[in-house]
Amino acid sequence: MPITKDPDNASAAGPAIILVEPQLGENIGMVARAMANFGLAELRLVNPRDGWPSEKARAAASRADHVIDAVKVFDDLASALADLNFVFATTARQRDGFKTVRGPVEAGRVLRARHGIGQRTGILFGRERFGLYNDEVGLADEIVTFPVDPDFSSLNIAQAALLMSYEWMKSGLEDETRTNFSGPDMKPASKEELHGLFAYLEGALEARGYFRPAPKKPKMVDNLRAVLTRAGFAEPELKVLRGIISSLDRFSPAMPRGDGSPGDDPRRLPAAARAAKAEADRQAHRPAGDDEDTPPLGGKGTDND
Repeated sequence: MPITKDPDNASAAGPAIILVEPQLGENIGMVARAMANFGLAELRLVNPRDGWPSEKARAAASRADHVIDAVKVFDDLASALADLNFVFATTARQRDGFKTVRGPVEAGRVLRARHGIGQRTGILFGRERFGLYNDEVGLADEIVTFPVDPDFSSLNIAQAALLMSYEWMKSGLEDETRTNFSGPDMKPASKEELHGLFAYLEGALEARGYFRPAPKKPKMVDNLRAVLTRAGFAEPELKVLRGIISSLDRFSPAMPRGDGSPGDDPRRLPAAARAAKAEADRQAHRPAGDDEDTPPLGGKGTDND
């Protein structure tokens, strides 16, 4: 469902975005999309090269139709800024003059503060090829510039609009690090659970001769404990680790899961039990009538000699 906005109440959505002589409809559309991503809705165009409206802009806006439908077009920059109280000009070049220069984070907070006291604000962006003329920057109150690589400082206007729109939205959050969704809320594991996991692992490793040579076992145990008992594990994470260790402890390539109970693996039995099991298996698989205590007929030393 398309979003609808009241164009007469555009100031409620935040600062206006002003594009000076934009050349491509696609760039205008991408600016509209970036604005919509972060809650801005008022887009002003100064003398767009290919005129207005633009189907290319609408297509590139990717359903930000409420921004495209409310676009206002002006013949000159002074008219586009006339009803605004405070304007930032974006530029990547150092300018002569006495204007305050701010980074995007600080600029977002300035815009939010002025918006909060009822001022109408705007952010001014220049042409795709060379940005703003000095006299156009002179119509703004302050400059905002981005901390880009000086050897490659040019930004696409949609990218620049996205950065400023993001800073605008972030400045209005109670917590600037808040996101729209987060990871699962998991209960931290207790020390008892951590120590229990380690004891289980240590027993499994001991049974397999991991601690070799024996004199190094205390240091190896210390290292394992330092890794596995640190703070930060959650209860569900310990359950996953314990399940992994249990599976490795109980099953092997020679006795994979699905081959019966791991207790059937003779390698897991004591020596005496292994011998008894082997004898029982031998007896169970002896051919019928095969009795070791009965000499075969015709054998030496029998009545048939």
